[in-house]
Amino acid sequence: MILRFAVARTARQQLILQRRAFSIPNSSLRGDLVQDLYLRELRAYKPPPLKPSDSEGHVQTFSPPRAPQSPDEGDMARDLKAYEDQLVEVEGQAAPGEAGAPEENWFEEEDDDDEEHGATAH
Repeated sequence: MILRFAVARTARQQLILQRRAFSIPNSSLRGDLVQDLYLRELRAYKPPPLKPSDSEGHVQTFSPPRAPQSPDEGDMARDLKAYEDQLVEVEGQAAPGEAGAPEENWFEEEDDDDEEHGATAH
């Protein structure tokens, strides 16, 4: 009877080992099928060769800008003289021959009446 149990146990263990080896594939050896296909296609891709006429219609031709015109020396001297002859205008000052505008007081002063009423109201 003991022999029967020992034979049954070893048969069961061998069956478990066979089932385990069959049902669990070795994924590290098998690899990823999709990744392999993708990498193979990526390596096999060859871009089309470029032609010099490929850029036509996509890029504008370069044309250098025109040279700027130099100012007239005679006009500059006359404009500079007119600028120097101008009177300096300062805000708040009256021009010569005009009466100045009176200054306004922008600060508000408190009335004494407001203080008296405020103190009695509390």
